[in-house]
Amino acid sequence: MAGPVDAAFVERLTQANERFRAGLPATLEQLAAVRDEIEPGAPAPALVAELQSLLHTLAGAAVTFGFRELGQGARQLEQRLRVLTAFETVGEDDWSAWLDSLARFVEAGLAAPAPGYHSSAFSILP
Repeated sequence: MAGPVDAAFVERLTQANERFRAGLPATLEQLAAVRDEIEPGAPAPALVAELQSLLHTLAGAAVTFGFRELGQGARQLEQRLRVLTAFETVGEDDWSAWLDSLARFVEAGLAAPAPGYHSSAFSILP
């Protein structure tokens, strides 16, 4: 009895993984679109919250489906964003640096072929 249940579970997981993989480019493009709307000198709280939500969801889902490096890069960006939003005032240079990191993350994702989502290119740390 365990065999068919295990096979069905693996099949569902494989299908979910493929749906996640197929949706990654659109998710990355959505991150880029929101990023492009951010003004480093005065980031709109609603846009910052949307970026945080997208990164949080991407980080969790990526790790769930085995895209460890992609998930870790999204988590690093999310954590740095939380630090930025913890302060009343953040300099434009700090916002610009974070937005540049996000841009590099998105570019790496959009440039990578599907198996490339398992790449160290997603690390935002030097």
